[in-house]
Amino acid sequence: MRKLLFQSLFRQPFTEQAPSPDEAALSELATAVGRAARRRLGRSLSIREVDAGSCNGCELEIHALNNAYYDVERFGLRFVASPRHADVLMVTGPVTQNMRAALERTYQAVPDPKWVVAIGDCARDGGCFAGSYAVVGGVGAVVPVDLHIPGCPPTPTAMLKGLLALLERVDNGSVTP
Repeated sequence: MRKLLFQSLFRQPFTEQAPSPDEAALSELATAVGRAARRRLGRSLSIREVDAGSCNGCELEIHALNNAYYDVERFGLRFVASPRHADVLMVTGPVTQNMRAALERTYQAVPDPKWVVAIGDCARDGGCFAGSYAVVGGVGAVVPVDLHIPGCPPTPTAMLKGLLALLERVDNGSVTP
């Protein structure tokens, strides 16, 4: 035990470097998303995240949006526990047979106007899980998708850019609420 204690005092910790995006650019992007949400909805943007059967890579990046580095709540984006309070339904992973009914019920519970954002490559077409007996397919096979954010997994910055693009498309009328 003593040996481990001394080793831990002199060894550098095994951690990753902080993300490299420019803090000002990230702040500007998140502020633009918050402004667009307030312009469109008159309030903050509420997001309900649903894991439809993913490997959890996308969930880790979504959770990073709430960490101390990104902290999107300061810009008016918030994650909610109930779909009844959500504006955006973020869905990750391929939709499994067991999650199909739950995703449909969650979609029905989100009040209008509602938008569905498919996060990651698996949410588009099933990704590496496509063709499995347990997988229905991508999110679009179960509920209508308004926006797809590609990546395996997509970065938090890519997700913010995607949300901003969705809100701008809604403002321009190319996506119906």
